[in-house]
Amino acid sequence: MGKFRDGGKKEVPAISTSSLPDVVYMLLFFFMVSTTMKEVDLKVSMNVPMASEIKKLEKKSLVSYIYIGKPKEKFQKAYGSEPRIQLNDAFADVKDIADYIESERQQKDEKEIPLMTTSLKVDEDTKMGIVSDVKQELRKVSALKINYSTKKKVRNN
Repeated sequence: MGKFRDGGKKEVPAISTSSLPDVVYMLLFFFMVSTTMKEVDLKVSMNVPMASEIKKLEKKSLVSYIYIGKPKEKFQKAYGSEPRIQLNDAFADVKDIADYIESERQQKDEKEIPLMTTSLKVDEDTKMGIVSDVKQELRKVSALKINYSTKKKVRNN
């Protein structure tokens, strides 16, 4: 018959850490893929209008955004309450649009330049005068592919 030990201390085996780097890299990869970076800090109020017939843009990397709307409360003392144009993270005038489009084109490959789209994100309470001025300036720099950003209208049946 075998011998049994009654009072002997049993040692707890060491925890294997060989799979720890795999778990860390898997979590890192998950968060890198699922996290979106904030593109622009909006300084204008943005409530885009609703539309029923919309189409999603395919390649968002080829889209340049122009925001038009009333400045937010904290910027109204400096910029007033009339609708303003925002390019990237700064307020701009209509005459700055040509330089903005040119700088966006320089960041792209030469083959992608004809495929670039300019998306206008315009607050629904903005008058069309400033939008028309922006469109005229875009025509001058041959940025003829224009998109209006909207929200999808939910149909109530």
